[in-house]
Amino acid sequence: MEHSRTIRNLVLLKFLHGFFLLVLCMMSTCPESAAFPSSTLLGNESDRLALLDFKKRVTEDPLSVMSSWNHSIHFCSWVGITCHRATQRVLILDLQDKQLVGSFPPSIGNLTRLIEISLGINKFHGEIPQELGRLRTLESLNLSFNSFGGKLPTNMSHCTQLRFLDLFSNKIIGSIPRQLSSWLSLTVLKLGKNNLSGTIPGWIGNFSSLRSLRLAGNNFQGSIPNELGHITTLELFIVGDNNLSGILQLIDFSKNDFTGTVPGESLGSLRSLIWLNFAVNRLGNGKLGDLSFLNFLTNCTGLQYLGLSYNRFGGEIPRSIANLSTQLKIIYLGGNLLHGSLPNGIGNLINLIDLDMSNNYLAGVVPEEIGKLKKIGELYLEDNKFSGPIPSSLGNMTSLIELYMEKNNFQGSIPPSLGNCQNLLLLSLYNNNLTGSIPQKLMELSTLSISLDLSENYLTGPLPSNVGDLVHLTRLNVSNNKLSGEIPNTISSCTSLGGLYLDDNKFEGTIPQSLKDLKGLEELGISSNNLSGQIPDFLGKLGALKYLNLSYNDFEGELPKEGIFSNVSGVSVLGNHRLCGGIPQLHLPACHKNKHHSSRGLFSPKVVIPISCALAFIIALSCFFSARSMLKKSREGLVTSRSYKDWKLGVSYSQLVESTNGFAVDNLIGSGSFGSVYKGVIPSDGTVVAVKVLNLQQQGASKSFNDECKALRSAKHRNLVKIITACSSIDNHGRDFKSLVFEFMPNGSLDSWLHPRDEEQSPSKRLNFMQRLNIAIDVASALDYLHNHCETSIVHCDLKPSNVLLDEDMVAHVGDFGLARFLLEASNDPSLSQIMSSQLKGSIGYIPPEYGMGGQVSIQGDVYSYGILLLEMFTGKTPTDDMFIEADGSVNDDRYERTALPRRNNHGMVKAKKVEECLFAVMQIGLSCCAVSPRERMLLNMVVGKMSAIRDSYLKVQEG
Repeated sequence: MEHSRTIRNLVLLKFLHGFFLLVLCMMSTCPESAAFPSSTLLGNESDRLALLDFKKRVTEDPLSVMSSWNHSIHFCSWVGITCHRATQRVLILDLQDKQLVGSFPPSIGNLTRLIEISLGINKFHGEIPQELGRLRTLESLNLSFNSFGGKLPTNMSHCTQLRFLDLFSNKIIGSIPRQLSSWLSLTVLKLGKNNLSGTIPGWIGNFSSLRSLRLAGNNFQGSIPNELGHITTLELFIVGDNNLSGILQLIDFSKNDFTGTVPGESLGSLRSLIWLNFAVNRLGNGKLGDLSFLNFLTNCTGLQYLGLSYNRFGGEIPRSIANLSTQLKIIYLGGNLLHGSLPNGIGNLINLIDLDMSNNYLAGVVPEEIGKLKKIGELYLEDNKFSGPIPSSLGNMTSLIELYMEKNNFQGSIPPSLGNCQNLLLLSLYNNNLTGSIPQKLMELSTLSISLDLSENYLTGPLPSNVGDLVHLTRLNVSNNKLSGEIPNTISSCTSLGGLYLDDNKFEGTIPQSLKDLKGLEELGISSNNLSGQIPDFLGKLGALKYLNLSYNDFEGELPKEGIFSNVSGVSVLGNHRLCGGIPQLHLPACHKNKHHSSRGLFSPKVVIPISCALAFIIALSCFFSARSMLKKSREGLVTSRSYKDWKLGVSYSQLVESTNGFAVDNLIGSGSFGSVYKGVIPSDGTVVAVKVLNLQQQGASKSFNDECKALRSAKHRNLVKIITACSSIDNHGRDFKSLVFEFMPNGSLDSWLHPRDEEQSPSKRLNFMQRLNIAIDVASALDYLHNHCETSIVHCDLKPSNVLLDEDMVAHVGDFGLARFLLEASNDPSLSQIMSSQLKGSIGYIPPEYGMGGQVSIQGDVYSYGILLLEMFTGKTPTDDMFIEADGSVNDDRYERTALPRRNNHGMVKAKKVEECLFAVMQIGLSCCAVSPRERMLLNMVVGKMSAIRDSYLKVQEG
């Protein structure tokens, strides 16, 4: 609350200051006879008297600097004085390094136009006067290397334009006053070599432009606040020679311009370090030994995050990397200048979930022991010089979600063991030297949904016929290989395909008619093969098709003209010399239909009609028996419904009706703006599922269905609700029907636990502190994945307790992606403001303020929603309560904090101080996430680290 008032006061001060400046400027342009002629003169006289008073306080002047300060010349010409040319008001007082002895008079506050004071390297003493607070335009104050004593003047909080403050090497005492948190424009703060005490204020982390912070040589106590990690501009931070204690767990100086080496010995002394991030800087010299500091990090036994990507680190990866903490979860070394091989012993880091070694010069064989990293979710080895076989032990990485090994020199065949990676969404092996056939087991990975890229290798044999099992795959690329045989008909089962690339192989035969089922296909490349026959008309009827390359085959006959064939820039048919027709822009020869007499006798009406009638009768008879057989099978199918495994391949409307008992009210779980969710049971094996039926009469429901399918197809994570299948069909009344089938969550939504509707269930539905921490970390992990680890960042847009579902183990899963936006798509959508406005009604209280003002969708918007959800989880209050909202839409920090912590000393509420500290830390994270300014919000990757640290701290308390 105090911070909000301070901001409002600053805005008011800036307004008044600007108004008075405008008045003074207007007055300065008036002739001397105009009204108020004495205003500037009075200001000049005030300045002159203040300077003369300053001169009186100088007791020693060995260089006779002050001799020029006399009545014979105008004060603007005195040594060390710079005035404004028009107003003749003093702007700069610079007497640095003049060997002056004296004190600082309070009358200095009358120089109200000062922007700079430089008195460094002198022998001034006494206290810094409170009257400095009158210098509202002051931008630079340098009093270093003097003997100033006393406390920092609190009135200096009014110097809100201050950018540079250097009080180094004085005798200042006391703590840093909270009032000075108003110095939001500060870029340099030097308070070293004084007698300051107390703790280092966390609010310094709000100085978003701070480049240099020097606090060494004081008596500061406590720990270094984690909030300092928010200052992304910080280049120099010196805190040595203090009495600091506590635990420094997070160092994040990513995305700066740091150069030089990393101080390994200093980092190694931080034994409690959890998070170390120097990514995106210019550290290292591209030489041997750049990563030698890793030897010292082996002392940091709790290290979980190591971010060193996109720097200039050279040399080899030290073997000591294998001795780093077994708690390590993330290592980012991509985008450097590293040579050598991947060290043996890397398998010791058994808790790794992300390993990035991409875009380096690493060579040699990838050791088989890498398969010990069974928790790996994302492995990036692309764009190096690795050789030898792909380790078959990768099949042990059953948690693997994305595997990037492209642009290397891997040899041998693709290990079939990769088919064991049953959670794999993306596999990229292009541009290597792989040989042999494509393993059939690889085609059994029905989870593959983002991409399977095997292009630019030397693979042989056919494209496996079970390629149709990749029902969720959106991109398949096997171009530039030596594959042969026909294009399998089964590929038509890959109905999610948006891109299919078969170019530069030895495929033969015709284009399968079954490809007409690929309704969502946007790009099809089958050039440079041995394909023949006519080009089927259905290609022109694929409405989504934007790119079609048929070049350099042996196609013949007339080229269609509709659809993609009408777009000369989207289709290529070069090198097919027996084609004719098509649109004129393709410059194909005209088609000539010649009727030869030799064939007329064979196909005369006397011959054709009887044969046609006979064939028609045979076909009709076959259709009758076939239809009766199919009807029988379909009826049997209703009785013996397919299993859960079969449902993953697709489900019909009638099967959904059966599983939900006709969408009975008794099976209704919940309802929302776009539809209802029913509990369903697969009859064959009893598996319980959640069936979301879209209300297509509601405007936007169809788009919501498409958006949710697109988002869930692209995103797979343990804390996201898992989709089993989708159904787009017609119901018994011939109306459009759309439904999504999800894994069932037995413990319902987080909302039902935070706000039980049934009074009798309230005691049983009560989350303990640890459960709340776990759920909060689960949700943050899901959002971090969506924002930072998807191929295209996804913004959920509708995070709230009712969209967080809990499984039987109380693990949280984020669901309902009906409003989700791909960040690239959102930034290019000119109608986004209207879309957002129409969605504000659904989640009032969780929507960030900037959305309400037409701001674009961003990951910071999700962060705001998460902050509100976090505060709600630990206060039990909904965000729409009037007591939490300010007039500007911001969260009332003070009241939220009081609600969470009724009294810090109330032992009835919080028995142990440590537990109270954990709760307070959670609230601070929540308040940081829902800051009014998006730029001030904490990012989710940091939230995950901080919340995990809080949980670890809480567990230690419980164990103790």
